[in-house]
Amino acid sequence: MDLLGWVIFLVALLFSVMLHETGHFVMAKKFGMKATRYFVGFGPTLWSTTRGETEYGIKALPVGGFVKIIGMHSLDDVDDPADEPRSFRSHPAWQRIVVLCAGSFMHFVLAFLLIFGLALGIGIQNESTTQLGTISTCVAANTTQLNNGTCTASDPASPAKLAGLRVGDQVTAFNGQPVSNWNQLGDAIRKAPASSTAEITVQRDGKPLTLHATLATVSGRSGAYLGIAPAVVFQVVNPVRAAQYAGSAFGQVLVGSVKAVGALPGAATKLFSKDRGSGAGGQVIGVVGAAEATGSAVAADVGWQYKVSFVLLLIASLNIFVGLFNMLPLLPLDGGHVAVVVWERVRARFARLSGRPDPGLVDMAKLLPVSFSVFAILMLFSVLLILADIVNPVNIAG
Repeated sequence: MDLLGWVIFLVALLFSVMLHETGHFVMAKKFGMKATRYFVGFGPTLWSTTRGETEYGIKALPVGGFVKIIGMHSLDDVDDPADEPRSFRSHPAWQRIVVLCAGSFMHFVLAFLLIFGLALGIGIQNESTTQLGTISTCVAANTTQLNNGTCTASDPASPAKLAGLRVGDQVTAFNGQPVSNWNQLGDAIRKAPASSTAEITVQRDGKPLTLHATLATVSGRSGAYLGIAPAVVFQVVNPVRAAQYAGSAFGQVLVGSVKAVGALPGAATKLFSKDRGSGAGGQVIGVVGAAEATGSAVAADVGWQYKVSFVLLLIASLNIFVGLFNMLPLLPLDGGHVAVVVWERVRARFARLSGRPDPGLVDMAKLLPVSFSVFAILMLFSVLLILADIVNPVNIAG
């Protein structure tokens, strides 16, 4: 474990959470809602100051943050009745929905800017190559050792090393199928049966050479394992190309996140199985897994560009996933509150069409059992995810 990597991830996580709360806070202020508190962390207050009508502060446990907007729902009493017109519930439905969605919107903006900045400042990784940049010396016992790049005396030599592959070799074909980029080569390796003998054609010193390797597997990692990594080349691009890349990458992660969210119920049963990473839901990791991956990337014996690229893309991906997950129509998530506001307007419209008075706010007391049940399920899954990341980690580095 690399402590610096953990610190980087946890600081980025806290920043993301506070950016989420800032989204709620700024939009609430813009619409004239009264926000009385904006705090970093939870628990006992370490420091606070009041500016105008809002108390800003830091609490002892840096595990999140919160914004207090008065009158969020029917159960939220307002201390001063004169402030009722400035309560959240007293504002038009569209303004309440904007405030509720602002948190996830900030996650999406942060993710896009991270990817855009990566392409503009560090460069886009060129995967249109099959040149070998790293040859692993062993078959790691599990994904943790694989991510850390560590070998023990009992670990067998990697298939790539035994086959005689060298750094600088240009792979031109795998099992007789031509390959022209790293994605093609990686897919071909992972789809090949483990323990099978693969024929690898390379260009070495300008001459073709055919080698043979018996593919292996790594516990916790899906697909066959050869033990190679590409020669990484980063190409800095102009702002237009950077925006195009950010949009494309954002879309790919968003689609993957939708699949992962949909697969989560089924993935829960595989958290502690050997094929945990075989589906989209199984690729979801918790705080421990993400922090461990960040630490491994920072500690890895690779160039600084790869380290920064991996960490930024990981943080961007997590922000996209969290932003999407937060908009699920389930209480107590923001998406659940949006669903409540939408339902209030739907039933108000039906009441108006039938000549009945507006039924007003939803009675949140009736929804509390649902909210508590969903919260309990989310907490249970979070704990299971943390435990799985510790005892059965999934390799997200590829």
